[in-house]
Amino acid sequence: MCCLTEIQAAGSTFGNNFRVTTFGESNGGGVGCIVDGCPPRIPLSEADLQVDLDRRRPGQSRITTPRKETDTCRIYSGVSEGVTTGTPIHVFVPNTDQIGPDYEKMSIAYRPSHADATYDMKYGVRAVQGGGRSSARETIGRVAPGAIAKKILKQFTGTEVLAYVSQVHQVVLPDGSVDHDTVTFDQIERNIVRCPNPEYVDKMIAAIDAVRTRGDSIGGVVTCIVRNAPRGLGSPVFDKLEAELAKAVLSIPASKGFEIGSGFAGTFLTGSEHNDEFFTDEHGRIRTRTNRSGGIQGGISNGEIISMRVAFKPTPAIGMKQKTVTRDKKEIELTARVRHDPCVAPRAVPVVEAMVALVLVDQLMAQHAQCNLFPINPELQEPLSLNFPKFELANI
Repeated sequence: MCCLTEIQAAGSTFGNNFRVTTFGESNGGGVGCIVDGCPPRIPLSEADLQVDLDRRRPGQSRITTPRKETDTCRIYSGVSEGVTTGTPIHVFVPNTDQIGPDYEKMSIAYRPSHADATYDMKYGVRAVQGGGRSSARETIGRVAPGAIAKKILKQFTGTEVLAYVSQVHQVVLPDGSVDHDTVTFDQIERNIVRCPNPEYVDKMIAAIDAVRTRGDSIGGVVTCIVRNAPRGLGSPVFDKLEAELAKAVLSIPASKGFEIGSGFAGTFLTGSEHNDEFFTDEHGRIRTRTNRSGGIQGGISNGEIISMRVAFKPTPAIGMKQKTVTRDKKEIELTARVRHDPCVAPRAVPVVEAMVALVLVDQLMAQHAQCNLFPINPELQEPLSLNFPKFELANI
């Protein structure tokens, strides 16, 4: 009897129903993605993707890397006459500001806290210019499909995904200082640090400027919320929604921590203090009076705002002298003369949004296939799309 084993070890593909494969390297010819499983007949243009790509691109302000890239995307397949065809969507962004010679010394020495050493340990070879696949430039291949996912979620279920910077080094937004019911995209994008609380914007920028001028870096936290998420997303045991979200955002370069709802702070409460009590609202919907669960209970979305936080470490690429070793195990001192973000949090905002949206649209398609294919139980379930008749499908 023959036993067939499927091995998936490449690590460049994400999702089951809405599948994204990213490709390309920091200082190669370009980066991009293949999106497979996108529903057909959805209006889509390069301009739809460019908005979020511009939010992610380098060189957008003094507190980001000075690398100059327009990150102009091109769609080469999967879209015809302005609508998706249901076939794989190929998105490509060329690299135009590579600086290969600056990486000559780093081709023989390992940069502290980078992936240089571990890539050599795994593959026995690596792309030395710019960190290769470990570079944050790979996230272009996440943000582009994330924009598609956000469009599907917004039109089909009215779901909105928003992220913002809630901490830069020791400058921390107090709990409750941002109203998650009312905060808007424009409030977040109003300043270069992407913090919706104007009282803390200048403090965050000053903290970044202080380390930027001396070639150092600092970390930060990005908070992400999901409003109007459908109930029922996520599956018991191994595919819990918070587990899928954690995997998604912890795959982002420089991410180091994840919290959902009350997170680690919940450990300081008792059960009676932490439980979210139920009530029936004026529309007859079952709701919770508090939201310490973060919109997810038992691994399944309950319709409340999904809230999470993602911690990002200080950028390891700094312009200061550090001790390291070479590939042939000689101890040396290395000064990395490369361009970097003094704090990755502001540019990580659209990346976090993208990964969260990719999880949600993948789970939405799974929920529709398993639990909404046949008539639902209206006493206990709600339709996935509350505004489906308004869905703006193109006329073919």
